[in-house]
Amino acid sequence: MMRFALLASGSKGNCFIVRDGSTRLVIDCGSTLKYLRSCFSALQVNRDEISAVLITHDHSDHIAQIRHFAGYEMYSPVDIADICRANIVSRMPFSVGSLTITPLALSHDARNTSGYIIENGQEKLVYITDTGYVNESYLPLIAGADYYVMESNHDPAMLMRTRRPQYLKARIYSDQGHLCNQDCADILSRCITPATRMIILAHISQEANTRELALETTASQLRKQPEKIGRDLVVCAAGQFEMIRKGDSDEEMDPGTVCWFAGMESLADNQS
Repeated sequence: MMRFALLASGSKGNCFIVRDGSTRLVIDCGSTLKYLRSCFSALQVNRDEISAVLITHDHSDHIAQIRHFAGYEMYSPVDIADICRANIVSRMPFSVGSLTITPLALSHDARNTSGYIIENGQEKLVYITDTGYVNESYLPLIAGADYYVMESNHDPAMLMRTRRPQYLKARIYSDQGHLCNQDCADILSRCITPATRMIILAHISQEANTRELALETTASQLRKQPEKIGRDLVVCAAGQFEMIRKGDSDEEMDPGTVCWFAGMESLADNQS
């Protein structure tokens, strides 16, 4: 069974770990080295056991600590100075240990940006952040996943009320920016099935969104299709520095994680 942990998600750093048997993948390596080391320690992940590092793109919040991962097998859609990496091609699967990984080219204002579909033959995880939209042709590829990490970056009205410069607002809102809450919710509502067990809403803006609003937008959209919602489905809205884990049999969240438990039909702050 796939195990994973979101370590950091947002403009101050991003990192995600997937474990399947002896295979260990790290997706992005933003944040501070001290924080990442503390998370690896809490997860009991030995850095010597890392099988490969996947890079989504070369913005600093995704590769700030890449020099400390330079010795590992690395896959990236873009060249990074002084880093040896394997080039990836959208929709061309490759394997790392027990996992098959399919890159998906995304639309973001970086040189190249990639999302990933990760499969072990029994389960499927979709990881998509930092994109202005999701190509319609990708929906059949990402449909029916067990787990989704999907960007729900901003609420458009809140974005426009921020004090950010107009050019920055336009960039975020554009097709090369970030997914808004409603676009994220629409994609998920078209892709999930009753077998979907966990959704993590990621890269949530701290100025142009709230975790509660992101969560309620997705939950409200999913409620319109109750036949597609499994009773075990958990939807979490990730904080910037907040660990959300999927273990061998259940989920673990930091205190205060904002979640919707479909079987309970309520929005609640997880207190476990």
